[in-house]
Amino acid sequence: MFTEFLRGQAFAIAWLAVMAAGWFGWSQEDPKPRLRGWLGAGSVIGILTAIGFGILVWRNWSTPTALDGRYWVFGLVVLAEAVVIGGGCIALARRDQTRWYGWWIGLCVALHFAPLAWVFEDWSYIALAIVQVIGLLLMLPALRRAEYQTSRWACPWIAVTFLVYALASGGVFLIERGYPY
Repeated sequence: MFTEFLRGQAFAIAWLAVMAAGWFGWSQEDPKPRLRGWLGAGSVIGILTAIGFGILVWRNWSTPTALDGRYWVFGLVVLAEAVVIGGGCIALARRDQTRWYGWWIGLCVALHFAPLAWVFEDWSYIALAIVQVIGLLLMLPALRRAEYQTSRWACPWIAVTFLVYALASGGVFLIERGYPY
């Protein structure tokens, strides 16, 4: 994430690290057994990263953010995302295709970064969305042939991309600002 707002950058790093941990957790729904340790390790790294940057958010809560005066826009993007996810999951359930939840929700989450790039004025979110969507589209043919949960590959992909983005953003943050108190 690239922004002049200390709190916004720290919050985004912490939030995406938490999301990575959650997606690694969902990846445990139907994984290849040899990947369980790696998925657990990803969750731990995400949680530790979130704690480190969450403390910075707490310590800098009174500083400005890109959302000042625009929280409602962010709320609308998240509401639209939730409606699209929910509608898609209802359609999948009615077609007895619940195994596609992981892929569908991953796609919706990836796409919601396009308007967030505008909301936060941080165009690196577009790169994150593109990488996530390309990965999800590339795995689509194999997932169509399979019978296992799409969370086996879609969720780790989203998790890894979130964690890499959070760690890279954290590195940029620490190089530029250090660990401010």
